[in-house]
Amino acid sequence: QVQPVESGGGLVQAGDSLRLSCSASGRTFNSYTWGWFRQAPGKEREFVAAISWTWTADTTYSESVKGRFTISRDNVKNMVTLRMNSLKPEDTAVYYCAATLRRVMDAMTPKDYNYWGQGTQVTVSS
Repeated sequence: QVQPVESGGGLVQAGDSLRLSCSASGRTFNSYTWGWFRQAPGKEREFVAAISWTWTADTTYSESVKGRFTISRDNVKNMVTLRMNSLKPEDTAVYYCAATLRRVMDAMTPKDYNYWGQGTQVTVSS
């Protein structure tokens, strides 16, 4: 069992960069696939990116962030990072970190994940 905790959100301007971090307690951090989701007001929670637990650290991204966002993990620090570049106003949302034992390619919807952080707000002004 793990407990994700997000940090790093804030208010930025369009075109800026921001880095979100997700730290997790628990000795089994390396066993999980880790994902980032976001939820804008009035919208459903949507998949952003995920990274596998394997040594290859396979990744997958939503089309809306591919090429702009990068997910990575540090198995020593028990941390997952989402680097967001070229931010757009439509990226404004609460961002959530989550963990699952599913394979990364089978973990792209909220129902695939068992453990969730409390979320961190990202606001991009135009």
